[in-house]
Amino acid sequence: MVKKSTQNKTAKKPVKRTAGQKILRFFWLTFLWFNIISFLLVLLFKFVPVPFTPLMGIRAMEHKKEGKEMTCSHEWVPIEEISLNLQKAVIASEDGRFLEHWGFDFEAMQKAYKSNQKGKKIKGGSTISQQTAKNVFLWQGRSYVRKALEAYYTVLIELVWGKKRIMEVYLNSIEMGDGVYGAEAAAKHWFRKDAANLTRYEAAGIAAILPNPRKYKASNSSSYINRRKAKISRYIPMIKLDY
Repeated sequence: MVKKSTQNKTAKKPVKRTAGQKILRFFWLTFLWFNIISFLLVLLFKFVPVPFTPLMGIRAMEHKKEGKEMTCSHEWVPIEEISLNLQKAVIASEDGRFLEHWGFDFEAMQKAYKSNQKGKKIKGGSTISQQTAKNVFLWQGRSYVRKALEAYYTVLIELVWGKKRIMEVYLNSIEMGDGVYGAEAAAKHWFRKDAANLTRYEAAGIAAILPNPRKYKASNSSSYINRRKAKISRYIPMIKLDY
């Protein structure tokens, strides 16, 4: 009688991961999914209007806490319906090298750092691209984590959106008054007209209040804002838009 040879099949034992390996795997998967989701969001907003920003929600909660009416005036319009005066005004006011840099203006950052070191009024070196990344995807604050995420999203939108789309999203999303967001809502709030019809001086008025739009007024402005308006207004004709 021939005996059949049987192979002892050794069942594979599940690999037991150490605590360190589990933690590493968790962080790797978190990092991977974060990159996938953030890229898909950026890709989506290349084609779809941004309906809402974190700042809008934060301001609404602040209003509620202060016992004020929760207002959020926001109306998206394509960049073709936003006055060239306003597009040029925000470049003159906020980011003179917007069309030249790739999201970061290191020269402006250096100047801001030196100014702050001398004890002067605190200045930021944030570009329009950085401000857009912060307003659309992040929260307000000065933590290192938020700044790192801001840099990450800035690189993404520069690569995926391009300058024209960044300007379009910026002008439709930023705070331009208390509870007022975007160019169309701001034009109606401050000047009772559409964003497409803003004059050079009116556009300069909106750009002039951007450092603190809840404190300053674009119309019936203080002497400080009027001086800023005049300065921005002079620079507007010098700016050539080349998206």
